[in-house]
Amino acid sequence: MFVLGIDPGLSRCGYGCVAREGGRTRAVTAGVLTSPHTDALPARLAALAADLAELLDELQPTVVVVERVLFSANARTAMATGQASGLALAAAHARGATVVQYSPNEVKLAVAGDGGADKQAVQRMVAALLGLAEPPKPADAADALALALTHLAFAPLQERAAAAEAGIRAESRAESRAESRAGARR
Repeated sequence: MFVLGIDPGLSRCGYGCVAREGGRTRAVTAGVLTSPHTDALPARLAALAADLAELLDELQPTVVVVERVLFSANARTAMATGQASGLALAAAHARGATVVQYSPNEVKLAVAGDGGADKQAVQRMVAALLGLAEPPKPADAADALALALTHLAFAPLQERAAAAEAGIRAESRAESRAESRAGARR
């Protein structure tokens, strides 16, 4: 599985790509896309959209994980983060990738084992899980790698749950058909 994590932001948009091959997980790339805060908002959004498109075209991930924007004390920051998130979601979907979102607490829980873990704990665990000599920097790139790792942790459980749900639906449909046939014979 080839997973790209996106930590959305207009000034700093972190990205981190991991690959799982067999039982081994490795970091493919990580970094930050930036836009000058002195540029007008439409120009910054256009630049970020172009950078995201180039990144997605280059990496061609099967899954793109974007951090779910929940809230922010600063409305201006929340709007910018939401706009960056929307660009990432749309660009990934347009390229046929599976797109998922996780909250910051889900990421902290999956990676550090504690939904309230601090950034340093998450960075240390990302380094440990990926066999890196030191925590990835900057923090935006580490957060994006953590998003990708979260999906690798949750994906098997989600697949089993979806299969179980499909089985329950199929069983229910079969029971309904049997009941309909029995009622028709009466």
